[in-house]
Amino acid sequence: MTTRRTLMLASGGLAFAAAARAQGTWPEKPVRLIIGYPAGGPTDFGGRLLQDPLGRLWGQPLVIENRAGASQIIASEAVARSAPDGYTLFLAASTHASNAAVYARLPYDTLGDFTPIVNLYASPTVLFVGRNSPIRSAQDLVAAAKREPGMTFGTSGNGSSGHFATEMFRRKVGIEATIVAFRGAAPALQEVVAGRVAATFSTLSGAIGLARDGNLRALAIGGPQRAEVLPGVPTLDELGMGIPDTSPWYGFLGPKGLPQPIVDRVSNDVLGLLRDVAIARRIVDAGGVILAEGPQAFDARIRRELAENAVIAREAGIRVE
Repeated sequence: MTTRRTLMLASGGLAFAAAARAQGTWPEKPVRLIIGYPAGGPTDFGGRLLQDPLGRLWGQPLVIENRAGASQIIASEAVARSAPDGYTLFLAASTHASNAAVYARLPYDTLGDFTPIVNLYASPTVLFVGRNSPIRSAQDLVAAAKREPGMTFGTSGNGSSGHFATEMFRRKVGIEATIVAFRGAAPALQEVVAGRVAATFSTLSGAIGLARDGNLRALAIGGPQRAEVLPGVPTLDELGMGIPDTSPWYGFLGPKGLPQPIVDRVSNDVLGLLRDVAIARRIVDAGGVILAEGPQAFDARIRRELAENAVIAREAGIRVE
């Protein structure tokens, strides 16, 4: 018994020492940040924004690696298979939580193979119509859709945040809709601008340029609060059409088993940067809403969205084989 207890204490001491070393010496070499989308998009924006400040804090370069494709699944799998040593991090978008609901098979466990670290910001989902549309408000859109069942809504793809928002909205207000899935947000938005598609739920960060130029008319914010860059646009909640928040988020994950000292270090450093006025202003000006969620709050968000998305996907028949 004494020998066993001694071994257990020794094992615990070694684990504590390893954790202390990880906290005290990490990072000793460049840190790789994998992003599952091409350069220039809203996910990549967050990585580029924090790349140099984190590099200065850590005394090591933060190297961004864009592994685009398959709705972020390629990047997710690469992170899930990486060593939990803090030298491979993942800047994930919220499709991480929706992929499990719409894909028949994934090469990883969405919850079990990752460590939530810190959630940076969200980009509100906004209901848009084109500049020449006769529709002036969300109420007008609902009335028009009830007069003409089958109104077309564009989305950035099957199972995207806009797809989920459209399904939730049409069920909430009691309208029929024809949902057209495009290959990305840009072609969906262009079809709305041209008037060939009646409306779309799109992220504000992806549509902010077209909205500022007057090519898109924002009818309502799908998130829980108004957007600072669109102060006159009401939320769906204010209009009595509230739906669960589908605003895409962007946050840091690591592989399963990432040591707690490293989780705490990355989370605390990122949260500190999000309090920097210049960094926060760039996020808001790009159409973002700062979330600044630590590991526990971020984990709770992922779990909640997994459950919500599973229900909507099942009821609406959203599935990708």
